[in-house]
Amino acid sequence: MTDEFVFKGRAWVVGDDIDTDMIYHGSYLPLTDPKEMAKHALEYVPGMEDFTERVQPGDILVAGKNFGSGSSREHAVITLQYNDVAAVVAESFSRIFYRNAVNLGFPILEVPGITRELDTSDELEVDANTGRICNLTKGTEVQGTPLSGLEKEIMTAGGLFNFLKKDMQTVE
Repeated sequence: MTDEFVFKGRAWVVGDDIDTDMIYHGSYLPLTDPKEMAKHALEYVPGMEDFTERVQPGDILVAGKNFGSGSSREHAVITLQYNDVAAVVAESFSRIFYRNAVNLGFPILEVPGITRELDTSDELEVDANTGRICNLTKGTEVQGTPLSGLEKEIMTAGGLFNFLKKDMQTVE
């Protein structure tokens, strides 16, 4: 079994209906450097104003229902990637955020009821291959929906463009 989509990290728990303006506010759209963009991740989420100062590489963002609703901007995914967030686990995602995450090669996992199971700072092990989430702090486990084969292929390639480029090379 591959451990490519197994992540261990500290949980950052946010609520329901976190939209793209809360993840990355529209006032920052003129920024084009992803490192500069990343400095503003989650600034508009109550309680997460200093997220970028405290997040550590490999940490896992855990959200409630309808994560990433709002505009179709990819910036919301990019700011999390450039903060070295390993994955986002949510009760549900807006379809556009879900698609952007897959297309950009960013691991996500749907796990109904996940926000009731853990707290910020709990240590997690997320296995996107099986959909299993282990709360190492509390010794509990929940089951989510694993990534599909195609989603894993796109993420392994580093995103949709790399996947298509690789696929086109095998056709030639």
